This record gives sequence, structure tokens and C-alpha cells, in this order.
Amino acid sequence: MTIKHDLEAAVKTAIENAQQFGALPPFDLPQIIVERPRDPSHGEYATPMPLKLARLARKAPMQIAEAITSHLPPLDFLAAAEIAPPGFINFRVQAAYLQQLVEVLVEKGMGYGRFQMGAGQKAQIECVSANPTGPIHIGRTRGGVMGDTLARAMRAAGYDVTLEYYYNDAGRQVTKLGESTQIRYRQLLGDTVELGADHYQGEYIIDIARELLAEHGDGWRDETAVAFADYAKARISLNQKESLRRINIVFDEYYREQSLYESGRVWEALETLQERGYVYEKDGAKWFKTTEFGDDKDRVLVKKTGEPTYRMPDIAYHYHKKQRGFDIVVDIFGPDHHATAPQVLMGVEALGYDPSFVRTVLHQIVNLYREGQLVKMSTRAGEFVTLDELTDAVGADPIRYFMVSRSGNSPIDFDMDLAVERSDKNPVYYIQNAHVRCAGIFRKWAAAGHDPDADADADLSLLTHENELAFLRKAMELPDVLELIVETSEPHHIAFYAYDLAALFHPAYETCRVLHSDVPEPLQLARLRFYRGAKLLFARALDLMGMSAPEVM
Repeated sequence: MTIKHDLEAAVKTAIENAQQFGALPPFDLPQIIVERPRDPSHGEYATPMPLKLARLARKAPMQIAEAITSHLPPLDFLAAAEIAPPGFINFRVQAAYLQQLVEVLVEKGMGYGRFQMGAGQKAQIECVSANPTGPIHIGRTRGGVMGDTLARAMRAAGYDVTLEYYYNDAGRQVTKLGESTQIRYRQLLGDTVELGADHYQGEYIIDIARELLAEHGDGWRDETAVAFADYAKARISLNQKESLRRINIVFDEYYREQSLYESGRVWEALETLQERGYVYEKDGAKWFKTTEFGDDKDRVLVKKTGEPTYRMPDIAYHYHKKQRGFDIVVDIFGPDHHATAPQVLMGVEALGYDPSFVRTVLHQIVNLYREGQLVKMSTRAGEFVTLDELTDAVGADPIRYFMVSRSGNSPIDFDMDLAVERSDKNPVYYIQNAHVRCAGIFRKWAAAGHDPDADADADLSLLTHENELAFLRKAMELPDVLELIVETSEPHHIAFYAYDLAALFHPAYETCRVLHSDVPEPLQLARLRFYRGAKLLFARALDLMGMSAPEVM
């Protein structure tokens, strides 16, 4: 339970008490809402329930607010419940509660903010899922960072999370990969062969051909394009995994599209759709009755050649997700899936499952800027900035932060120059520098020969400066932020939180000194404890974003 949940329960109890004693008439309670007020001066939390209940209670909102506040059960953390026009109740948390939160931060450390919302539930997050036909580029990276950050939040909420990469290792694009590699290999042997316009043009194909030549000489001159495709897929897949590992993304599962054919799951799903009456034949092809689920037209599942369209394996994959026992599935896709993702969910429903267990998160594109100029990219033509190149240029932490710094509904303009700037203009530096400043205090404390555990029994009631309390109010929000991320599948909230936390920390650092001759020893120890808790909180927030918490910068 968090304070927010405690207040929701208290408001519910207060309404029921008011009804019992006649201060409010009988009515069925709607969902209780407690939220953060936009203006911090209004308190830590607020409820608009008096406004929401006006019609049900047939009373003025201010009268309802009076009835609720008069019947609130006692809460040891609550300093005041204040009525504000036109019908809000603002809640203020006791300073003593905020002060003791420092000890909670120290004791919980990297476990601060954990709760059991998802205890006993299995969740799967699918993201990146780039074809094994080339290096990871920044467009796919955004989905990966979003997925990994969401996984971290869901694990903090008690879910058993599987982070999964779905390899599209079947189909026409893989055929073209094999042909491209074969042609480049034969060119290295001196054969007169040329790539077609639809082949992969990138330098990385030549690199793979060179590796083949080094391993096998001319022994592969007569090998099939399928063999070249298998070799190239394996090499590219290995590179993709390493590229993602460099930015702290490691998948629990790698699921191959080809395995859906090898296991027969594609045909099992098709047969089930047929048995349930959702497939018909026309012009030699098999069609899915998506119009029965609100689509504007029916869609082809299997072409007249017998080759499934992309929808069929995707439906089979999601069919298998449910069979694997996942309670929640989150699919994180780029904007190119806007039209196709709903058709897959129609397939899930046609197979007999409620598709609400699948959440589809679509993110917009990433625009890369270097020296103020937009970098243009094309995967097929081999013109793109790879994830490895971006990691080499700016490092993993800026990539992690900027890729999750906006709602998925908004495009990202990734400024490579800003990403490496060592100033407060760079939010990555701004947040990490808060952790560095905390670490610096403890280095100086140790250098002065002080007891490293001197703050263990500090009097936290001495933490009365408004900048200290403002920071602790924000520290109190982390469980709420994590819950919001889990409920909405929107991981950008942790980036917003970390930045706001730093914005409150830096003024506290400037005004609430520790190593200063004018600071009395009891206050000095209380503040040392404060910065110990703050250091751990920044490490926690950075880790939730998959970022490092440097000791020096």
C-alpha cells in the first residue's frame, strides 16, 4: 500500500461513514480518485470526489467535502485535510513523515518503491523485434528502451516479467538477405554479379561476405542462397544482441518466427480459425473475416501460392503467448504497425480469447540531429546510423534517457551534440550530477577523517528547510510513478520524475550544507543522512531507466 492507496481507502470509508450517520444520502460509490494536485502549494494529494458526487448526493460539492472531511478515519501521516472551492479536498502530509522517509530510503535502497500490484501474474513484453537483416538502428532502439524500462517498472510492481525479442527470421526479406550475401561473396571471388535494387546494399553485407571467405575460401561458390541466409542471420543476430547489451538491454527470450512453422503452430492456429468459422476461400486464397470484428474489409491469411501473409504467423505467435500462460502481454511497435496490430488482436479474439490481455503500444519515429542537421537514413540502401555508432558517439546513458524522455505518441528529436554536453542543459548530466554531488559529500566526509557511520542515529526532525522537505515530497512519489507506468504502459514518466527530482535536489544541495563550519553537528548528521538517502534514490531512479549512477563526472 502507498499513501495514495491509503487515502483512497480513507475517503471511501469517510463517505460510507457519512452515509451511515446521515450526513450524506445512500448511493453506490463510484471509483475513488486521489491524485497529485498540479500546484504543490495545495498539498501532496487531493481528491475531486465532492464534485464527482454532487449529482448522486444532490448536495453542493462544498457540503459534500465537509461531510467527507468530518468523517475521515485517523491517518498517522496526515497533517491536514483542507476543503478548497469549488469542491476539492487537499491533503497535507506531516513533516515528521517526510523526515522519517529518509530512513526508509536508506533501509530500502535499490528496493525502494517496490509493491505487489502484480504478485502472482506473468507478463510478457515484446519489443525491438528487428529483422535479422541488418544492424540495429535508432528507430528500433526506441522500442527496446521503452520495453526494457517498462519491464523494470513491472518487476518493481511484483510481476514475473519476460522481456522477449521476436525474430522475423522467415519470409521474403530473409531470402533477399541470403541473395545479397551470396552476391557479395561471389564478387569477392571475382565473379561478375550485381546486386538488384531490392537487395541489401549496406557495407555490413560485405563484412559478412569477407568473414565467409576467410572461413571457407571458395568452398561456398555453389552453396544455395538459403545457406548464405542462415549464415548471415546468425551473424547479424549475434551482433544485434551485443549492440543491445551495450545499452543495458538483455532479453530473457529470443523467439524465432521460423519456429512457428517448425512446430506447426501457424497451421494449428489457421485450423482453429477455420473450425470456428472465421476463414473462407476466394480466388485460391484463404481469407480472414476481420469485418466481423469491425475491420473495413476482410484480410488474406494465406496466399493462393500457399504462403502465409505476415498476419498468420503474428496471430499464431499471440495465440502461443496466451498458451504460455501470460496474464498480460505488451507489444511495443513502431508507427508502421498502426494498421496491422489491430488485425492481430482480431485473430486472438477469433481464436476464443479476450484480446484485452494484449496492450499495444505504438511509438513514433526518432529523428537524429548532428551539428544541427537532420541525419537521413534508409535501411535497404544501407544509409543509417547504427546503434553501435550512436553508442560509440554519445554513450549508453544518453541513449537510454532520450529514448524514454517523451511519450511514445510524440516523435523524438535526438540531438547528438546535446547528448554529450556536460552542462545542466543536458538532462542526463543534470540528473546524474545529483548522484555525483551526493557521492562527493561522502568522499569529503571520509577525507576529513570522520566516522563513516556517524549519521546512523541522526535526529531527522532537524530536517526542516523547505528545500529538504520539497525533495522528500518528490521522493514519496516514486511508488505512484511506478504504478502509473505499469497501468498505462508509458515508461516516459520515470524520465520526467528523475528530472523533477534533480530539479528539487540541486537547490537543496546549494542551501542545505553539511561540511560547513556554521552547521551545528546534530544538523550536520541529519543532513548527511538526508544525502545518503538522496544518493540511493538517484541510484534507484537511474537504474529504473537502465542508466548508470556515476560517483564522479
